[in-house]
Amino acid sequence: MPLRVGLFGGTFDPPHLGHLVTAVNVRNVLKLDHVILMVANDPWQKHGIREVASAPDRLAMVQAAIAGVDGLVAGDDEITRGGPSYTADTLATLGQRYPGAELFTIVGDDAASKFGSWQRAGEIAKLSTLVVVDRPGSPMVPPSEFIWNRVEVPRLEVSSSDLRARFIDGRPLEYLISDQVMQVIAARGLYGSKK
Repeated sequence: MPLRVGLFGGTFDPPHLGHLVTAVNVRNVLKLDHVILMVANDPWQKHGIREVASAPDRLAMVQAAIAGVDGLVAGDDEITRGGPSYTADTLATLGQRYPGAELFTIVGDDAASKFGSWQRAGEIAKLSTLVVVDRPGSPMVPPSEFIWNRVEVPRLEVSSSDLRARFIDGRPLEYLISDQVMQVIAARGLYGSKK
């Protein structure tokens, strides 16, 4: 059997329990050998919208988040490559690293709805199986020009933007971000936390 590798890319600013629940559930349902949480070096879709924590800081948080979680891997290929992060380039790199592997690109329903605007979307669809993560009760319809596998995961109303706001106004973060990630945030003074 060829290796089955999932690519779950993102800004991860910060990574939260919703990311982990998604990665673990998709890995289980699709019987993937591992899921790579690929940290975007320069997330081109966020340009001019907001400030993003540095790539090394976001990688350190992802490494802390997945420590000890079987089958999850922190990916730094896009950081190593430098420049804007494009999924098609990352899939080509993974194809070279894992010759003959079956690759899966995992996206949330919000990202899937905009997939047609991604750089080289057709190339991504040729290099990998597209996986859209559905939340119970509100399946979204991804662009019909692509073939999608659907995986339902538990609905967790948590977002990185809400978590950043919670840091600023002092609302609780327990059970939304792991203790290990909180330690990295504190040690690095991220999101207004004090070192």
